[in-house]
Amino acid sequence: MTQLHTDVIIVGGGPAGLLLAIELGRRQIRTILFDQDCSTTINPQANATQARTMEHYRRLGFANEVRTQGLPPNYPTDIAYFTTFSGYELARFQLPSADEAKDLIKNMSGSWSAAELPHRVSQMYVEQVLHRQATRLKSVALRYQHEVTKVIDNIDHVEATVVTDKFTFVVSAQYLIGCDGPRSTVRKHLGITMEGETNKKRDFVGGYMHAVYLKGKHLYDAINGDPAWMHVNVNHRRRCFLAAIDGKSEFVFHTQLKSGEDKDNISEIQTRNMFAECMGKSVDFDIINRSSWTAGFTLVAEKLSVDRIFLAGDAAHLFTPTGGLGYNTAIEDAVNLGWKLAAVIKKWGGSRLLDSYQMERHPSAVRNTNYARGFAESLGSFKPKPELEAHTSEGSKLRAEASDYFNRHGREEFNIPGITFGNRYDGSPIIVSDGSEPPPDRANMYQPTACPGGRAPHLWLQNTTGKTTSLYDQFGFEFTLLCFDGGDKNIMGPLTSAAKSAELLLSVVNIAGEEARELYQSNFALIRPDQIVAWRGDQLPEEPEKIIRTLTGK
Repeated sequence: MTQLHTDVIIVGGGPAGLLLAIELGRRQIRTILFDQDCSTTINPQANATQARTMEHYRRLGFANEVRTQGLPPNYPTDIAYFTTFSGYELARFQLPSADEAKDLIKNMSGSWSAAELPHRVSQMYVEQVLHRQATRLKSVALRYQHEVTKVIDNIDHVEATVVTDKFTFVVSAQYLIGCDGPRSTVRKHLGITMEGETNKKRDFVGGYMHAVYLKGKHLYDAINGDPAWMHVNVNHRRRCFLAAIDGKSEFVFHTQLKSGEDKDNISEIQTRNMFAECMGKSVDFDIINRSSWTAGFTLVAEKLSVDRIFLAGDAAHLFTPTGGLGYNTAIEDAVNLGWKLAAVIKKWGGSRLLDSYQMERHPSAVRNTNYARGFAESLGSFKPKPELEAHTSEGSKLRAEASDYFNRHGREEFNIPGITFGNRYDGSPIIVSDGSEPPPDRANMYQPTACPGGRAPHLWLQNTTGKTTSLYDQFGFEFTLLCFDGGDKNIMGPLTSAAKSAELLLSVVNIAGEEARELYQSNFALIRPDQIVAWRGDQLPEEPEKIIRTLTGK
């Protein structure tokens, strides 16, 4: 049997797998990605790219490319709640278009002090961008219509058995990462179980759902009110949401199935009747694709690695889609693991780097799945009464109550800077604590802090020509030492020498102005490749080798 060799095998070509391939390829790590499908996904799946994910795309140089995908640049990304889509509009949470977001973010501060705002775009478009980026990297090979059927850890290397329609072969590598989705073959081979809540029943987003990718050029004429990105239906007959895909004629429709509706035997006539119930009238549309799925999961793998094999994305955690946290958590997995794998393969990183993946990402997955569950409980626990749609005083009263409820819910689910930016790696063995306490973790509020273990606080800078630039654009691709006014730049030699001796790539960036120093509450800060504060201090360490050993996992 033919045997190939590489550094890293990635199983699964969704967002996690593709971004991990990019992170590794940018560091010249030989990587082969296998996916059993014939291409990137052709169906709408995740529809919300959070601001933190957009910051990572910016770090990698293609945030603007992602922001041009999906909805037209001037299309509002509002979330609107209706009795039926042609009936009463109950509430609306307004959000900017892609064009507005690019300029708006430069004037925002506090909770939304960031390099990027979120972008509402279907996963199928994002995967196309990630695929294009990955194919440009010489050390990365993407192999579709290749199914990994078996994985083996041989202590000093791993092996994957790969099957195509013509032949079977074995690939060996130093490491293997399972990014192969909810039914992960890799996870099953490792015998890892999922922990948490499964099959939670709710009136909405809890139980069997039916998804329809559809096209209807007249649907905007039938939907009441101004355009929105997400349309949520609230009535006693049928609950659903309808997301705009291209802002012209394509949508994805997800509805909760009722008792007695067989998820495996939904006819096209039933599908059209379901849509008419939510629209409030019959409309013509073409069905591109449809399938059933299950909502109501809050699951995280008991462990994210066994020796040389790791899990990421949906293979590691399963979400109910409220809050749009599943895909974005998967991206953070890939970012976290990518630089660590490269460091160990290049031999400047120690084993504690790879151990830290479990310690950092497992609590993050538990945190985010619990937030998503809370949003699902809020959305699914609202029980609309039949009189909600009545043209009566009672109907008006119920609609006013529903309006208050969903205006509040919309803010709570979709204005989430705390979730987006506030994830932390406190207690990680590769973070140097300074004894400070981080702010409390709150979904709808983020307090920028340079307390080691969290995202580096962001700041917009003005250069001598008056041009505004992101602080993040000043960071190096690997580690960055930020030096603020008040720090003695002449004493950096021992630290930079220690980094060089350890083969750790360290960029030194001087940031002028008291604002930046006040933001970081220190004279110096060391930033990891994933933009996490690893260390800070008013003085550079007396034993820089010790700090470098900690950061490199040695």
